[in-house]
Amino acid sequence: MDLKNIVVTDLVNVITVHSPKGRVQPMVQRKYYGISFCISGQITYTQNGKSYVSDCDHAVILPQGATYTVTGDKTGDFPVINFTVQEPFCDTVTVIAVKKQDYLLHLYEQIRKLSFMHGSRAKQMSLFYDMIDTLAEERRPYRLLPALQYLENHYQEETLTNALLAKECRISEVYFRKLFTGEFGVSPKQYIIELRMERAKQLLCEGARGTAEISELCGFASPYHFCRLFKQHTGMTPSEYRAANQILHV
Repeated sequence: MDLKNIVVTDLVNVITVHSPKGRVQPMVQRKYYGISFCISGQITYTQNGKSYVSDCDHAVILPQGATYTVTGDKTGDFPVINFTVQEPFCDTVTVIAVKKQDYLLHLYEQIRKLSFMHGSRAKQMSLFYDMIDTLAEERRPYRLLPALQYLENHYQEETLTNALLAKECRISEVYFRKLFTGEFGVSPKQYIIELRMERAKQLLCEGARGTAEISELCGFASPYHFCRLFKQHTGMTPSEYRAANQILHV
């Protein structure tokens, strides 16, 4: 589930649900996506025989269209924001361990106040995206975090290897590849290529540099190698991409 690329189209409602101990409530074909936190208490979501616990240390993403059962384990209050998105992004209840609970609840209260006061929609959406970004950061694989931080500053270096990145994480290369592929769905090598491609696209849109210079800046072995991979990745040559996307006026 890629929270960072969600496109939210509307915030449907912003409410705090009081859930008493012993409450059992079925949810059939949930109408909207939802993000829920816990101020106090504990509830368990059961979907397809699997249980997901929401408490003060765990937020949950509730998928649109899902059918599940909610059970009140301990009496408490649970803020919920229901929303719609441009493209579906998950189909099972997702639990996120959170360390910034106070900040998330602070964002929630601001959104709730703006909601019932008919405040700025742009401000509400900005706060909600901040909330999503915070949850996305909480979901980052901390075992891989040293490698990801290294990549942010060194993705363009031709000397990048799995062994080097594994060393940053202080784990074996074999275990690093397994963790990385399991988390991102692509190999570390492919992930690096995609990072370089995104940077190349930016530089091509800016239009100030030639293909050979962009190739070097993004860490490709040669302009020929860059052009071949770029066409495989985008369906266009760098020149065609520049012509279609160059920013001519500011």
